[in-house]
Amino acid sequence: MRTETFTVRTGGRPGVHDLTSHCARFVRGDGLLNVFVPHATAGVAIIETGAGSDDDLLSALDQLLPRDARWRHRHGSAGHGRDHVLPAFVAPSLVVPVVHGELALGTWQSICLVDTNVDNAERTVRLSQLD
Repeated sequence: MRTETFTVRTGGRPGVHDLTSHCARFVRGDGLLNVFVPHATAGVAIIETGAGSDDDLLSALDQLLPRDARWRHRHGSAGHGRDHVLPAFVAPSLVVPVVHGELALGTWQSICLVDTNVDNAERTVRLSQLD
């Protein structure tokens, strides 16, 4: 197994950050790529980006998990408790097949970091390939 980590600067605002090109540079041969974010308030997803789906995802998360005072987990900024629930909906890891050194993604699929936590401006992503 090969593994590496890299940092994504999120700017401390909710966002969907495309990791696909970084993942594509990392993979080789045939195997499985695992993408993992070791954070209690972020996740990774495979979605279409650039056509509004990333903003739609953030809007849906805002509706599903409002940033308000209902959350029992209360440290950090107002509504931060919802960020700790996010990984139950957007998992902190995913697996993508690698075939002949290329990610076996569909035409419009991108691997993305999903982060709604405004209290952290940097995230770590771990890539691991099992050959």
